[in-house]
Amino acid sequence: MERNVGKIMFASVAGFGVAAQVFALSTQLWLSLLALFALGAFDMVSMVIRGSLVQLDTPDDMRGRVSAVNSIFINTSNQLGEFESGLLAAWLGVVPAAVLGGIGTLLVVALWMKWFPSLRQRQRLHNEPAQEASAA
Repeated sequence: MERNVGKIMFASVAGFGVAAQVFALSTQLWLSLLALFALGAFDMVSMVIRGSLVQLDTPDDMRGRVSAVNSIFINTSNQLGEFESGLLAAWLGVVPAAVLGGIGTLLVVALWMKWFPSLRQRQRLHNEPAQEASAA
């Protein structure tokens, strides 16, 4: 990816949220399968970008430690997310819980784009030198 990496990442996460809502509300098998395909595709794109940014922006001497901490947070968040989703589904029902999850995803995207404008404006995966960044 050579341009608009930050926007692509945020668009992928937003697409994930929309696809989750489509899947939750769908009553047609073909639409549900298409939504699941989109969920996986959007998640894969955002995961590759996020993983690449962590690795490429971390100084060489810190890369192993940062990667280990990042891995702990990712694995823990998956487990906590599964617990939260199950609890919410038990309280509200499966469809409302899935719709709410999609809304929550879109809310997080909007907040992160506002709070981290440099991430939103990121152009390339690799760390840009100051001269190259000012010329672009």
